[in-house]
Amino acid sequence: MSIDGDGWLTTARRQPSPNFNERPAGCDISLVVVHNISLPPGEFGGPFIEDFFTNRLDTARHPYFETISGLQVSAHLLIRRDGELVQFVPFGLRAWHAGKSSYGGRENCNDYSVGIELEGTDVLPYEAVQYERLAEVICTLQVRYPAIERHITGHSQIAPERKTDPGDAFDWVLLNVRMAVSSRKDASNQG
Repeated sequence: MSIDGDGWLTTARRQPSPNFNERPAGCDISLVVVHNISLPPGEFGGPFIEDFFTNRLDTARHPYFETISGLQVSAHLLIRRDGELVQFVPFGLRAWHAGKSSYGGRENCNDYSVGIELEGTDVLPYEAVQYERLAEVICTLQVRYPAIERHITGHSQIAPERKTDPGDAFDWVLLNVRMAVSSRKDASNQG
């Protein structure tokens, strides 16, 4: 897994979103924010997440879609339940995933973070392959953007008054274990 010169993950399917802009000048990418999403809520599969992030969501398809009609949001990357990676915004650009947020006293997390959505909910367990892919992606990002180091957090941590994702079902310990395994694999492949 690697990131090309334009900021696209080479192993991800590209689904470009119009919901992005430039990062502020001189702003280092130094944070990964983990989210979850399912559309309709609690349902997996189908085109609706991609349609939402690309402003093509047909609100007539489900009553819930009316409540999010007109929102313009995106993430850099989606990890589906089967481990498929879908990228919406190149990492060097600013995706619209965090909203009003703060990390370590620094406001506007969209400016300096990468947003990664897991197809899931706060309360249902995530799939093992999602943890594997997330760990691989984060390790790849850490090589490209060393300022990330161990700055990995959930949406609920940067916007606690508004957000609860990735939720109690997300296993941070398992993610750390997977990241250690992925880092060792990367080191042995380079040696």
